[in-house]
Amino acid sequence: MTFESYHWIAALVYFGTVAALTMAGKKIAFGMPELAEMRDLNNEVDKPKMARDSYRAAVKVNMKSAMYTNFVFYFAILPFSVDFAARPWWLYLVEIVAILAIFDFMYYLTHRFVFHGDPMRKIHSLHHQARTPTFIDAQYVHPLETFIGLSLFLISIPIVALIEGGPVNTFSAALATLVFTQLNTINHTFTNLPKESRLFRTIDYITGVHHAHHVDMNQGNYATLTMFYDKLFGTFEEPVNREKA
Repeated sequence: MTFESYHWIAALVYFGTVAALTMAGKKIAFGMPELAEMRDLNNEVDKPKMARDSYRAAVKVNMKSAMYTNFVFYFAILPFSVDFAARPWWLYLVEIVAILAIFDFMYYLTHRFVFHGDPMRKIHSLHHQARTPTFIDAQYVHPLETFIGLSLFLISIPIVALIEGGPVNTFSAALATLVFTQLNTINHTFTNLPKESRLFRTIDYITGVHHAHHVDMNQGNYATLTMFYDKLFGTFEEPVNREKA
């Protein structure tokens, strides 16, 4: 690696793209009354949790762990892994899918055999105190677990770059990151949406699948983005959709 391959502008654009799309997506999503109602309901249920000193402190430490992990990656690794080089339109899709698929496979193995195995079961049990998860429970995680899980996603970008033999397009990496961050937030959120809409049924399915994982420490559904690997390896559990938060 040389200074010439340190694409700091591409890394900056990556960060700006993720931030802009996140804000735009929230505005569009919460412009729907049904989703706005679910947001408000989760916020109400989350207030007593955040009122507890121990819970609030755990969330704060976890968010610092994520911030430091991202900071190191953005400055030390990402600029070597992304650029603006044009490619065929289909290759953008391949890069996005590859980043997400590689991460989900690594996370499946880590979640199943490390977080739910002997190495980190006690650490992971902090997160599993949330038997009926709502929005804020996505942040109620031990900082070491956050570091590992986030690092698995972040290193998926340079892994794909190594496979390609050159940097990933910065917009491909940004869109993959957007999917990763939003799904990891949505899957802890309580939803009970109108069944007439395919979009709302899909959201309920996503949340229900992860809710099933939180029933106890012995459930399946170890992947976090799709259930492909759980279905492949026989650990899929049917979704659990709750009537109340």
